[in-house]
Amino acid sequence: MTQQRDLKAYWSANITYVLILLTVWFFVSYVFGIIFADQLDSIKIGGFPLGFWFANQGSEVIFVLLILIYVKLMNALDIKFDVHEQ
Repeated sequence: MTQQRDLKAYWSANITYVLILLTVWFFVSYVFGIIFADQLDSIKIGGFPLGFWFANQGSEVIFVLLILIYVKLMNALDIKFDVHEQ
């Protein structure tokens, strides 16, 4: 029974991580890149409007960073539940 409880806790934590990271990606790509792009265009990064940057490169850069964050979180979770690779 304990192993079943641990498995449910493991997957619950995993799904929580996925939902949080996908929410961040949604906000960066959709909300910042589309909805608030005009307002963000008043800020410049390297001569380019911030809204343009989010729409063209920001969501991809953030997505790669979120993948790295997910890997670190899952490695820690695997160690916590003793399901990590040697």
